[in-house]
Amino acid sequence: MAEPLLKTLAWDDLRLIKAIADAQSLPAAATLLGLNHSTVFRRLGQIEDALGIKLFERHRTGYTLTTLGEEMVNLAQRVDDEINAFTRRIAGRELLPAGELRVTTNDSLLVHLLTPLFAQFRKHYPDIRLDVVLANQALNLSKRDADVAIRATDHPPENLVGRRAATIAWALYGRMIDFPRPHDVDQDQLFERIWVCLGDNFGTLKVVKFVHERVAAERIGYKLNTVLGLAEAIEHGIGIGHLPCFIGDIRPGLVRLSPPHHDFSTDLWLLTHSDLRHSPRVRVFLDFLAAEIAKQRNAIEGISEASQEDKTTPKSPRVRSARASRRRHSA
Repeated sequence: MAEPLLKTLAWDDLRLIKAIADAQSLPAAATLLGLNHSTVFRRLGQIEDALGIKLFERHRTGYTLTTLGEEMVNLAQRVDDEINAFTRRIAGRELLPAGELRVTTNDSLLVHLLTPLFAQFRKHYPDIRLDVVLANQALNLSKRDADVAIRATDHPPENLVGRRAATIAWALYGRMIDFPRPHDVDQDQLFERIWVCLGDNFGTLKVVKFVHERVAAERIGYKLNTVLGLAEAIEHGIGIGHLPCFIGDIRPGLVRLSPPHHDFSTDLWLLTHSDLRHSPRVRVFLDFLAAEIAKQRNAIEGISEASQEDKTTPKSPRVRSARASRRRHSA
């Protein structure tokens, strides 16, 4: 009796059961699978009838797995992991740099740094098509949600390999019309100004902690959940605030109100999965980006001709540690 039942199971059946378990409802599972609700309901009934068991308990609050349902979801997860691992290994054995390359990064890096570099890359490698996925949260490279991640982080995931391309410096900025003599600004008086700041979802960043600890809550007049809009907010006079130097320094209407604060800096990483590190399209992309970003390293690290002090400021222990980290994660 067991043999005919086994023949009724297919990968699509496992995917459907796993989607229902993850979503805990049929409508949400249907959305994940790109199906309609009635199709998911019908296929679940067919699977349970073929197996002669119930995989889910139906409650008013949603669907919960039975014991056998949990075993089936565990099986689905193992199969999914094996399929992803196999496709990564195949992708890593390509002969020529061609095909689609999925790249994930955040919106501010894309707009202010990466788009011109991507355009240059396409001219050099027209056979590689870029699929850019914007996400401020890290995607799962193990599941091939992306092939390459370009991230500002001091702690790259241990399961990824790559290189530290630069260190992103941050400084405090205001409008030039409000601060015509920025070098004469009284730093203590700045805390009496209105500030703009990243939102609470960036609360782990040192630059955000600094503002929350040093600036009175009523003085923080504007928060954003993305770096992308910070410069515009400062330019429009909403308040003063910290920006990555490669964004703030190119705005003619903005001036630095303080030198870059090295404790606020963040490493810029180019990352991929270890199975893809030798893929020709991944390798040429990482090599190309690393070389182009190196040309802009002074701007990214806040070293400008107008700030000789920045050029002579020694790197902090945190930056030296990041260099050591690069060796550990080097591709």
